[in-house]
Amino acid sequence: MPRTGRLHIPGGCYHLIGRGLERRDIFEHPVDKQDILTRFGLHLARTNSQCLAWALMSNHYHFLVRLGSCPLAKLMAPVLTGFAVSYNRRYQRSGYVFQNRFTSILCDEGSHLLQLVRYIHLNPVRAGMMNTLAELGHYPWTGHAAMLGRHRQDWHFIDGILAHFDTNRSRAVDRYLAFMSAAIETGGKVELPGAGLVRSYAGWESTLRLRKEHQVRIGDERILGDSNFVEKALREDEISIESRSRLIRQGWSLERLVNKVCAQLGVNKADLKKRTRNDHTSRAKEMICYCGTEKLGLTAQDIAHRLDISQPAVSRWVMKGRQRADEGQQITAFDE
Repeated sequence: MPRTGRLHIPGGCYHLIGRGLERRDIFEHPVDKQDILTRFGLHLARTNSQCLAWALMSNHYHFLVRLGSCPLAKLMAPVLTGFAVSYNRRYQRSGYVFQNRFTSILCDEGSHLLQLVRYIHLNPVRAGMMNTLAELGHYPWTGHAAMLGRHRQDWHFIDGILAHFDTNRSRAVDRYLAFMSAAIETGGKVELPGAGLVRSYAGWESTLRLRKEHQVRIGDERILGDSNFVEKALREDEISIESRSRLIRQGWSLERLVNKVCAQLGVNKADLKKRTRNDHTSRAKEMICYCGTEKLGLTAQDIAHRLDISQPAVSRWVMKGRQRADEGQQITAFDE
């Protein structure tokens, strides 16, 4: 049976989990851990995505990602394939490294985000590798230490989590630690409310129903949230696919988008490659990056090359555009 495409919600939070083949240890040595983290960070930038929490265990990984405009496969496929090739070469072996496709769980950010951060960062505690938060604070292979200012990976978006605790960084870290400490007393156990859905062979089915009826399901994609969140996610996925297909059928391309935005804002196309603080030029870059990635599905690499900026810069413009759109401000270049 062919695999179905993954649910794609730009800006959605996904909990990604993958294991070694037959649950074998594949991250035994620091070189293996750093290998996958380096690749992961590189492709986060290329896909305009953010990592909010992470953990590497000996035989599996956890990443909490806020997805950009590119589908999950664009982020994870080159990471996992590249790591597998490097791993096999390093240990003079051949064959598969990972077990099946990675699991992706679309999560309701409003009700699950902080619980997921705690769940992911406390993995070594639940595994019995350490017992105290102080020990975890010096462990380099989860994002917890970075939240405290240690062992930080450049691609780990810690400010996005600390902002949920306080606007003052020092107080935010203290409150984050108190939040983590509350779970240490239960051995790292974290409750994740909401039954959610999983994708079965018949479509999207209730988790509770599947558990009750012991139905077979495809275990690599789930939605975690209440019924309103689930319905909204499925509807947005359909709308996004239909909208993108319609724009492509209408002949929209990166160059056509650039021409339209520059005409709308009265910006000279040559100025897009200049380092300038001009408000109209900045607004044009924001619209091109946001509409290009979120609406047309263009890659950050293509847009970066066209505007002569870095891929992280594209990500920053996309985030500004997304924030503007979330605030209800019009940000579209496709009106005729």
